[in-house]
Amino acid sequence: MCDTTVVVGGRGGAVWFAKNSDREAGESQVVEHVPAAKGKGESLRVTWVSIPEVAPSFEMVLSRPTWMWGAEMGVNEHGLAIGNEAVFTRLPVADEGLTGMDLLRLALERTRDADSALDFITGMLAKYGQGGRCGFRSKGFRYHNAFVIADRKGAWLLETADRFWAAVRVASGVRTSSNVLTIGAANEQPDRIADGTLDEAWRRGWWNGTKPFSFRDAFAQRALVSLSGGDVRRECTRRTLAGEDDGRDADLARHTRALRDHNDRDPQSGWRMESPCAHAGFLPTKTAGQTTGSMVAALEDGRIRVWATGTSAPCVSVFKPVRLGAGTFSTGPVPSPEGADRESLWWRHERLHRAVMQRGFGAFEATKALFEAERAELEREAWEASDDASASELWERHRALAVAWAERVEHASITPATGGLSARARRWFWEREAKRDGL
Repeated sequence: MCDTTVVVGGRGGAVWFAKNSDREAGESQVVEHVPAAKGKGESLRVTWVSIPEVAPSFEMVLSRPTWMWGAEMGVNEHGLAIGNEAVFTRLPVADEGLTGMDLLRLALERTRDADSALDFITGMLAKYGQGGRCGFRSKGFRYHNAFVIADRKGAWLLETADRFWAAVRVASGVRTSSNVLTIGAANEQPDRIADGTLDEAWRRGWWNGTKPFSFRDAFAQRALVSLSGGDVRRECTRRTLAGEDDGRDADLARHTRALRDHNDRDPQSGWRMESPCAHAGFLPTKTAGQTTGSMVAALEDGRIRVWATGTSAPCVSVFKPVRLGAGTFSTGPVPSPEGADRESLWWRHERLHRAVMQRGFGAFEATKALFEAERAELEREAWEASDDASASELWERHRALAVAWAERVEHASITPATGGLSARARRWFWEREAKRDGL
């Protein structure tokens, strides 16, 4: 589960891209810089299959689950940004194929702009198909994908169902994507559509051939449209991003606010994911609903700016700059995919996040207040950082502070929120996760 947004026409004509990657609670994610490479022209092993390698490949910044080759989101040296979304369709997901994360990373390393990335991804779908396991511990978790593909000029929303797809161009304004097919709602017609898509929908009885075609109505698995909470989350991020300019760095502030939004809800309550800033829970609809990485990018003429958390839970994390075009950039030790380590920012922050969670969201503001002033000051410095040395130092400072903040929360006298079967189930869930992850 994820939330991806694009705004075309920010201040100064910038295109803004943002994403929360929602996955399993113990599924660590790394922000990494991948330099441009010449390649050897050999076979390239992606997550589950092998394809021909190309030369050269472009420089990229990626945020990816540490156990897989593909990435959840990223930006390349040409100002191309892509994020993917799990979508659930009526068509079966193949046991083997390219994952959506593979397709995203391949497009970033091989294409320069949104138009060519759209052509590349749809071409790879036609040639190799999509499929394979997408879950970390959930071995049977598979899905089809939607993609937000943005560059300095605009964006595409691409939605797929197996090898069938539809795409709409985003020339201005706000577009959001949150685990549901959307193309065709309110009689929206795609700007591009895969050959055979209409025939497939008609053949299966999902479209009568006379009314306006809706990719959503034809291919969406309707029960999961509601279960995913995607329409609720899409409206939440849209509402935030459509708001008025609120001063200096308004676009960056608004995008981070959209990714941190709990939608006026306790994110651990309810039976489905209804807030962009997601926290996992014991219900089956929420066990893979933890925001494990977040990224914002400003795509402008003459420069590319990227900020990422490198952690779960953006509501208690720091968006820090990530550099492109300035040589090798490190965000610190790569987190272990097998359970908690003592060195990486991701697992150090996860210790803090879970200490906050164990006190319950009824005590969230009081708990966050224990470190909020320092967190906000570090983020202020991060947003003003103008050189590569200070950017790297900010990542290291966050890594050190995460330990201090976690210890402060763990030793605080704040009484955990209690009460009822739901509260006990939450505590059981987080105790189980702590044992599985060695926290």
